[in-house]
Parts: sequence; C-alpha cells; structure tokens
Amino acid sequence: MKKIFDNISSQNKTKLLRILKAHQFTFKKDTSILSTVKEENMLGIIIKGYAQIIRTDHNGNRTIIEELEEEEIFGYDISSLGNKEYDIIVKEDTEVIIIDYRIILNCEANNKAFYNTFTNNLLEIFTAKIKEKNERLEIITQKTIRNKLLEYFSIMSKKYGSKYVYLSSTFTNLADYLAIDRSAMTRELTNLKNEGFIEIKGKRITLLYNEYI
Repeated sequence: MKKIFDNISSQNKTKLLRILKAHQFTFKKDTSILSTVKEENMLGIIIKGYAQIIRTDHNGNRTIIEELEEEEIFGYDISSLGNKEYDIIVKEDTEVIIIDYRIILNCEANNKAFYNTFTNNLLEIFTAKIKEKNERLEIITQKTIRNKLLEYFSIMSKKYGSKYVYLSSTFTNLADYLAIDRSAMTRELTNLKNEGFIEIKGKRITLLYNEYI
C-alpha cells in the first residue's frame, strides 16, 4: 500500500513537515488521540506505533472501523471522526504528526518536487481508503456470519493474490471489524474448518474452497 512519505528523502521530509507546520505528539498505549487532538481540519499521520479507529454505540457494542499502522493517515472527513461514537485508541506507544489540511491546500511550496510527491501520495491514499470503505460495506452488509467471513476472506485473498489470509491482530479484533459476536464467529470458523472451506493455524487462514482462492 502507498505510504504518505514514499519517494521523499529524510531531508526533504524534514523540510516538508516544517513547511506544513506539523506538530508531533506521543501517546501511551490504550489512550485516546482525540482526547488531545480535536481539530476538525486535522490530517493525522501515524509515525510510529499502531492505533485503531473504534466505534462504540449507545449499547456499548464496539466495532473496529479502521486499523492505522505506520505512515497511515486519518482525519475528520476521511475517517468519519465527527461522529461522537468514534474514537482513535492507540494499541501501543504511538507517535503522531498532526497537520492542518488547509495548509496543505494553500501551501506555496507547490513548486517543490517533494511537495508534489507528497500530494500525489495523499491522493492515492485517499483513493485507496475509498476502496477499502466500499469493501468493508460489501462485508458487513452480508446477512449471515458465514457470508461475512467468506466475503472478508475473498477480498483479502484477491488483494494479496494468495490463498493464505493472515490476521494482523487477534480474532477478537476480527470479530469487532466484522461487527459480529466473537463466540458466534468462533463457532462459524469451526464449522467452515470442519466442512473443508478453510484451515486455521494460528493467525494464518488457508482458503480451500475454489470460489475463494
């Protein structure tokens, strides 16, 4: 996946962040980014660490909306952070850069090659995020837990061109991402395994059913 600083040297990255008046923050594990940074015009970049955008509804049900790794971005408009049910929780000590995207739009450095590279990277990332949101919609609108799982496996398999699907975190997080009950998902995974659809070894899931390979 495209990263925000791809093809930008360390020296030019420093210049870029200075031009964009970027501010850097450090967050401890299990703390909220939005408790510190609330500007609606912000563009956030994970510099080091890992965070999750989480939605908690009025009944306390928790859904992982997005996982944020190094050099991935978030913001009010692209991540639906205007919704009061949403928060960004860091899952390990994490460093974040915050930029006011109005500065990006009005920056006078557009004659700099590294700035143009940055904006091109940003556009590609926005496009990829739209695609990911559409994929997520395809998954969570499936009517059964089985179909949600198989749709997720199918999308991941096609994305990486492999019959192997590797979970980036825990099965609990997968259940939260798919917006389904953890115990019910575990039962369905067992059923799929027993019926010869998949094999499970640790966090690796092997797809055996031809439609999903």
